[in-house]
Amino acid sequence: MKLHRRDVVKELLRDRKDLLVVAGLGSTAWDITAAGDSPLSFPMWGAMGQAAMMGLGLALAQPARRVLVLTGDGEMLMGLGALATIGVQQPANLTVVVIDNERYGETGMQRTHTAWGIDLAAIAAGSKFKHAITATADVAPVRELVYRAAGPNLAAVKVIDEKLSLVLPPHDGVLLKARFRRALLGPKAEPEASTDVLPKER
Repeated sequence: MKLHRRDVVKELLRDRKDLLVVAGLGSTAWDITAAGDSPLSFPMWGAMGQAAMMGLGLALAQPARRVLVLTGDGEMLMGLGALATIGVQQPANLTVVVIDNERYGETGMQRTHTAWGIDLAAIAAGSKFKHAITATADVAPVRELVYRAAGPNLAAVKVIDEKLSLVLPPHDGVLLKARFRRALLGPKAEPEASTDVLPKER
């Protein structure tokens, strides 16, 4: 049994409170926006393979806050070295959730390595993650990792390879950075003017 990605993400972000969220390039950025845009969410518009490393830096800089990286299998496969680095650093507040549809959703739904049996949870376990699971039917254990379990944690969540409508977060990279900093740091964040650095339409 496989799950529906939007249902999974909505459940993971339910009652998220002050959870910090980094979303990988493409579909997971649309998923977190469909679940409800938040200034404590940082969607990666164009840095494929970098979501886990962004999450690691955030987790190390904010050790008192829980950090969730939501990314896809294609994006995670491009940044596999990040799992080894996270394993060395051992951030107790970081969970990586891979929404695994076994497809490259942004380039034509070609099969990824996970369609051929590559096990991301096993790679994370071999990289000294505290918890590394594959979820196919129940999101509750994944929520436990995100909100309660000491990390680093990884959950590969198997989802249906469906094409969904795009629900886009703001395109303005400067705006996204500035609002995230303000939401995270409050008055300590320096105000920044927004400039349109990305296209308005896609």
